[in-house]
Amino acid sequence: MTEGTLVAWKKKKGDKVSAGDVIAEIETDKATMEWESPEDGTLTEIYVEEGGKVDVGQRIAFIGEEGEAAPKEDKKAPEKKEKKEEPPEKEAKKPAKPKKEQAQTEAAPAKAEETETAPPQKDVEAGVSPASESREKRAEPERPARPPLQESEARVKASPVARRIAAELGVDLGSVKGTGPEGRVTETDVRAAAKAVAAVADRGQTQPPRPAAPKPGPGSRIQLSGMRKGIAERLVQSKAPVPHFYLNIDIDAGPLMEARAELKSGGEDSDTSKITVNDFVLKAAVMAAVKVPKVNASFDNDAIVQYADVDLGIAVAIEDGLLTPVIRAAQDKSLREISELAKDLANRARNKRMKPEEFQGGSFTVSNLGGMGIDSFSAIINPPQGFILAVGKINKMPVIDNCDQVIIGHRMSIWMSCDHRVIDGALGAVYLRELRHLLENPALLLV
Repeated sequence: MTEGTLVAWKKKKGDKVSAGDVIAEIETDKATMEWESPEDGTLTEIYVEEGGKVDVGQRIAFIGEEGEAAPKEDKKAPEKKEKKEEPPEKEAKKPAKPKKEQAQTEAAPAKAEETETAPPQKDVEAGVSPASESREKRAEPERPARPPLQESEARVKASPVARRIAAELGVDLGSVKGTGPEGRVTETDVRAAAKAVAAVADRGQTQPPRPAAPKPGPGSRIQLSGMRKGIAERLVQSKAPVPHFYLNIDIDAGPLMEARAELKSGGEDSDTSKITVNDFVLKAAVMAAVKVPKVNASFDNDAIVQYADVDLGIAVAIEDGLLTPVIRAAQDKSLREISELAKDLANRARNKRMKPEEFQGGSFTVSNLGGMGIDSFSAIINPPQGFILAVGKINKMPVIDNCDQVIIGHRMSIWMSCDHRVIDGALGAVYLRELRHLLENPALLLV
């Protein structure tokens, strides 16, 4: 994590807080986490408003003793940053002010200084001397502050006078070709552009000053959320360097459906009625990994790390993308415990109320899209895990039984995406064979 978004403040400026009180919510690339106060005191200052981006290590607030004021340098920090961002070449071109003019500038009211949005650079190329420009400013009546520059205008090299005239005449600096040194836009260029626009308008033609911003909808540009950025980075880290290969089996899901029906027959109020087919798949995937421990591993440069515990990742679809909460030491959990933990983690994942350690790590992941109507699919490995299982829905189809009779059966497709550096085809086949045996004999999962 390098940055987050400050979603909401739970306390306001001036509130007293105690250590452990939730004072803000921070959205990471995976979840929205509550941020607790590190100590007792008063929330004296807030530096980042709701919706603002925050770099790791950046100050967001000041908590002090009662009556203690926030350090002055905290408020001046943004100004220093803006000062550093000023292009060095402009800094070098600033001519030294005459002492008389310097005194007049220092004596000018602060309000007049705020109306000047352009850098304090003199338009020597346009024939305007520093002294004459200073007299011009004093003679002019006070004008309201001009609106912030558009991004395209801010990149254009132009003198302060040219920017002021462009604002008054409604000329887009980005569309003006500069004739000054290094293509700089001068006052003459701006006035000429304004006359050209007026001439076109007189002929009955219309030319808007700048193109309208695109409206939201098809074809618009949608900024990536922190989660989507994280997903994009992880997928590139996985698909590009990890050598994927895929294995597929079809499971006879008839016995699984019968076992599910028996558990549900206990009534809606019973705990067993809440166990789903996916819970059976999760339990079977864990037990198969225990029986074939070599697949419960990951690649680590010059070695293969084989894990003692089976930490099961569960793919959960949420509004912004995908989360994979982890059931730790799943080999020690019963079918009922796995069912309860899976539902709890999925619910908190969808509400972005998970702790970072709950979706980090994992031996392997199970992704089930059967509930969304997907017959079969292959998934991308979540590095550094060695494989991921992709589970499709259970379909009714004609099958041939042991007596060579065509009957209606239930089939479920499972794809295994493997990291070939960790799992070979034969090893993956052994694991899937064990997985098939467990799912087609679901009573083994209840032991």
